[in-house]
Parts: sequence; structure tokens; C-alpha cells
Amino acid sequence: MIDDPLERLRAICLALPETTERLSHGEPAFFVRHKKVFVTYADHHHDDRLSFWCHAPAGAQQALVESDPQRFFVPPYVGGRGWVGVYLDVERDDAFWAEIVELVQDAYRMVAPRVLVARLDARASDG
Repeated sequence: MIDDPLERLRAICLALPETTERLSHGEPAFFVRHKKVFVTYADHHHDDRLSFWCHAPAGAQQALVESDPQRFFVPPYVGGRGWVGVYLDVERDDAFWAEIVELVQDAYRMVAPRVLVARLDARASDG
């Protein structure tokens, strides 16, 4: 089991079809086909908290932040576009990481072309 939150997040993101990683604004970020960002790691960006930011479906940001403000927040810069921030300096058990997988996959689905989403869905139905 990977203990480092960045390494765990990286493994989740890079497992998705045609995902790449590069630095964006000094932080690791994950892109679909080198173009569209869907997750950005935030190592104490603007505060003392370790987190990541990701695209979120309409209404998800508000629902998540209201349901658990100790884990979710509206990130700077991209929060106005519905992105959600997820704190990584909290207790991280298997249920936590299962939810992170869902959030990351939702973010990926928002920016990936249909052919890649279909590939992800086919992989999920095979497994």
C-alpha cells in the first residue's frame, strides 16, 4: 500500500486512459491527452493544508463542501468553475481512497473525449 498521498493520487490518475502528468503552476497536474487538466495537486497552496483540486459535476462541489467541510473545500482560482478541493492531510483509510477514485474518475469523465470515457467504462465492466 502506498503511504505518500501524492504517489497514491498519481497512481489513481495515471491509471486512466491517455493521462499524463506535468507541472502546472509549480504543482503536479494530470491531463487528458496532454491538453485538458482534470486534477491538480496542491502542496500547501495558499494555506497549510495538503490537498488536490479536481473538476466536479454540477452541484457536486456545494454538496461535498456542505457534507464535510473538514475534507472538502472550494479551491482558489478554479472554485468558481465548480472544481472541488479535497484535503489529503486527514485520516486516509480504504474508504477515503475509494471515494477519491470516484472523484478522480468523475473529473476525468468531464474533460475526456467520449472514446476515452468508453474505454474507461469498458475496463470497469471487464473488471
